[in-house]
Amino acid sequence: MKSNNTFRIALFPGDGIGAEITEPTRLLLDEVAAKVGGFGFDWAPCEAGAAYYRKHGTALPDHSIRTAREADAILLAAMGLPDVRQADGREMTPQIDLRFEFGLYAGVRPVKPIPGVRAILADPRAHDIDYVIIRESIEGLFAPYAPGTRDGDGEARETMVITRPVCEKLFDFAFKLAQERGGEKKVTSVDKANVFQAFAFWREIFYERAKGFDGVAADHAYVDAFAMTMVQKPWTIDVAVTENMFGDILSDLGAALMGGMGYAPSADIGDEHAVFQPCHGSAPDIAGKGLANPTAMILSAAMMLDWLGAKHGSREAGVAASAMRRAVDEAFGGGQLVTCELGGKAGTEAVFAAVRETLARVDA
Repeated sequence: MKSNNTFRIALFPGDGIGAEITEPTRLLLDEVAAKVGGFGFDWAPCEAGAAYYRKHGTALPDHSIRTAREADAILLAAMGLPDVRQADGREMTPQIDLRFEFGLYAGVRPVKPIPGVRAILADPRAHDIDYVIIRESIEGLFAPYAPGTRDGDGEARETMVITRPVCEKLFDFAFKLAQERGGEKKVTSVDKANVFQAFAFWREIFYERAKGFDGVAADHAYVDAFAMTMVQKPWTIDVAVTENMFGDILSDLGAALMGGMGYAPSADIGDEHAVFQPCHGSAPDIAGKGLANPTAMILSAAMMLDWLGAKHGSREAGVAASAMRRAVDEAFGGGQLVTCELGGKAGTEAVFAAVRETLARVDA
């Protein structure tokens, strides 16, 4: 952070609907900073993504990595296009490369429905769920130093990597989050320790680290059983921590229970750097049509404000984060703002205008 309390933000619009949800979010961030006072932003646009790869032969150029490294935080919209692939058939995923580059081991995926958004689960106890899935984000089945292999048309292999150093930091992060949230103060390890040796090792480390956090309960669940709990008894969850691939799947289920990917924010956090981005992809099928829901991007920006406030001791950034979340809640609270993924007609501009209007009048 600069001496004048200005946060430098590396801004990655990316592909598809990325640019469409980036600009409204940037405007809201500038407005909430002006409203609260005491801090501001210096925006550093960064090039990356599948479209960039198609022109330049790389999806994440060195100059964008340098800009991101020097920034106080990274705000990313969406990357990847289904028709732009590597020689082995995989899509471009520079957002994952950023996690590896900066050691962003803790993927934070909040699951909290927005008031006024149509409830997905019928049980009224599910309307007020508020839990967090922590996805290990640099190892597991995604570990870059243990890439998959293919032997012609006869066999292909993937390797799951679980290491003690990353697990210890990840579990400490999860237990600290449970303490800070002040709810049930419980962390659940979601694994498959009954089948895989790697997960038996994972769970062993989990309970070792749990001993250092008095007042926070620790338990475990097999991933298949936990998926059922997310649907049948989600109000029993506080903080759940899981492997990379399991977290990828479960966090999308969590997004669905909030109303869809357009409502689900996320963060990938390391010791020094962090990326904030919506859970959804680039949605090229609706790009340019004004239909993209910017809510997940806006809520990811609020998560960024929280993190910046904690990291730099900026009370004002934390106040701004709360104001942005209240603005979203009030914009949707009446039930009249219904986005296209839930059968409504509210597109990017309508959601932005509603949140902007409520942000102008909520107390900071």
